[in-house]
Amino acid sequence: MIRISLIAGVALLAAACAPQTSGAASDAPMQSADAASCATRGGTMKQVGRMQSWQCVISYADAGKRCTDGDQCQGDCRIEGNGGVAPGTATTGVCQATSDRFGCNTTVEDGKAGPTLCID
Repeated sequence: MIRISLIAGVALLAAACAPQTSGAASDAPMQSADAASCATRGGTMKQVGRMQSWQCVISYADAGKRCTDGDQCQGDCRIEGNGGVAPGTATTGVCQATSDRFGCNTTVEDGKAGPTLCID
C-alpha cells in the first residue's frame, strides 16, 4: 500500500514539472497582440537566442552600409562576429541587418571599436 502511494506521489510530482503546452505546435509563433504589433512595425516573430524565445525581429533598410558610428544606422554600427579588434582601435563597421541582438559583435562608435559582446 505504501509503495502504491509513493509511486502515485512521484507521478504527480513529475506531472507538475512537465511543461504545459497550449495545444499549438511548439515551433509556431505565438498569435497575440505582440505578434500583431510586430507585424505592423514590419517585423517577424522569430525564435532567437539560446533559450529560443519568441521576439519581434525587424530588418533594417540600411543593412550592410559602411559606417563609423551608430548614429549613421537604424540599428548599431558593428563588426560582426568575434573579429579580435582591440577596443579603441580606429575602424569602420557595417550597419546591422536586423534588430536581433544575439551573437558576438563589436560596436563601432566615433570611428573606434568598442568591446566585443557575446549575447546568448
